[in-house]
Amino acid sequence: METTPPNIVSVLDNLLHTFREYRQKGVVGFDCSEVARERVAQWHRPLVRTPETLETIREDIGDCRRCALCEQRHHIVFGAGNPNARLVFVGEGPGRDEDLQGEPFVGAAGELLTKIIQAIKFTRETVYICNIVKCRPPQNRNPLPDEIDTCLPFLKRQLGAIQPTCIVALGKVAAQTLLGTDQAISRLRGRFYDYHGIRLLPTYHPAYLLRSPEKKRDVWEDMKLLMREYDHAP
Repeated sequence: METTPPNIVSVLDNLLHTFREYRQKGVVGFDCSEVARERVAQWHRPLVRTPETLETIREDIGDCRRCALCEQRHHIVFGAGNPNARLVFVGEGPGRDEDLQGEPFVGAAGELLTKIIQAIKFTRETVYICNIVKCRPPQNRNPLPDEIDTCLPFLKRQLGAIQPTCIVALGKVAAQTLLGTDQAISRLRGRFYDYHGIRLLPTYHPAYLLRSPEKKRDVWEDMKLLMREYDHAP
């Protein structure tokens, strides 16, 4: 009985891994144009400023049907703010108000985030605000791993286009996803981490602060740390 040569098995395994990786990055077909080949090549490079803009990334997302979150959404919530911001806030995903309006952080948690941003002498127009996933998870549950994997490449491209000095990861999902860890947000907050050469500070999500107002003091300490780091950053 003939058997498949081991080297063929290895090649097929590598192809299967590659196709799965491309699917997670949002590939739904093959386009051999020069522009498409360049974008695929950039997925494997360090996070550096790229020629693409937020507008081109949004165009690539299109009317996204890459995961099940599209089934109940009203709007894709791409992000908002200054495309050249030195400071970016990243949450986990849109809520009900964000889904209806198509803008990030516009509900009660968004109002609190606006106050936090103003307290550190910025405005929503001078920073950039976005999320790990672009569509609302049902009942505001945490996004599932496959939903995160599908959407994360677009967030990475957003950060690559903006190239901020500092990122604030709001809450467990954002911090764990960007840092590739399962540590609790209570252990992650309070200090900076390196994210592809960008300073990243985890802190509590504004929605959590609405439920646990006693944690606002911890967030204010994080924001003071942010201001000191930001003022001395190149």
